Amino acid sequence: MAQAKTLTERELKKVLDYIAVHRHAARNRAMVMLTYYAGLRVSEVAALKYTDVVAEDCTIRGEFQLAPEQTKGGHARTVFVCEKLRKELGAYVKTLKRRDNEQLPLFRTQKRDHFSGNTLCQHFLWLYRRAGLEGASSHSGRRTFITNLASKGVSVRVLASLAGHRSIATTQAYIDVNDDMKRKAVELVF
Repeated sequence: MAQAKTLTERELKKVLDYIAVHRHAARNRAMVMLTYYAGLRVSEVAALKYTDVVAEDCTIRGEFQLAPEQTKGGHARTVFVCEKLRKELGAYVKTLKRRDNEQLPLFRTQKRDHFSGNTLCQHFLWLYRRAGLEGASSHSGRRTFITNLASKGVSVRVLASLAGHRSIATTQAYIDVNDDMKRKAVELVF
């Protein structure tokens, strides 16, 4: 099975432009950005509860915990939320009716139900195809997240922890090496 396509900034913009002019734009944008800015799996995005991400004072948390039942490997982990993602999630939460202290899903289908991991996987695939991106899948955001951080010099150990991988070999398989990374690398030779 081929790996998910790692997207360029231009390709990400293309997806976001498509999302912006279609139904459920705020929800779809927030879900996609969780994969790009936090490296979440779509099953983890689907499992998020409102109170996981939104604090009691209605602000977006700077970090939140994924419980073992919310992760693929069954191991709890902390998700760190960068400022860009906090703004994205804040914009989405403003579109919702106030529901703090409720254990409702953060993202719901148009039928007001929670997404399953499989349903959300298919939804992402549909979004990418409609945006005209071949080879992109539900894992593209996660793979792009890991690759982008690796290209900026973040160690594979830190990447593995952020991704929730138990093995750095798994994380290394996510990193897409491209010509730009190689150019930067050879410039480091002294």
